[in-house]
Amino acid sequence: MAKTAIDKLGWGIHLILTIFFDPLVNGINRILRGKVIIGLIWIFTGGLFLIGWIIDIYTMLVNKKISFLA
Repeated sequence: MAKTAIDKLGWGIHLILTIFFDPLVNGINRILRGKVIIGLIWIFTGGLFLIGWIIDIYTMLVNKKISFLA
C-alpha cells in the first residue's frame, strides 16, 4: 500500500492528533483513504459517540500501526 500524507506524520504526532481531535482528524483520514461514508459518520457522530475515539486511542497504544486504524 502506498504511504499517504497521514502515514508520513509519524506515530507520536498521529497519537496526539487522535487524542485531541479524533472525530474530525480520523473522519477526514477515513475520507482521504476512500471510506467516505464511514468518514462522514465518524465526523457527525463525534467518533461514533466517543466509543470509536477510545478504540482508536487503545489501538494506537497497543499496535502502534497507523494503517490499521483506517
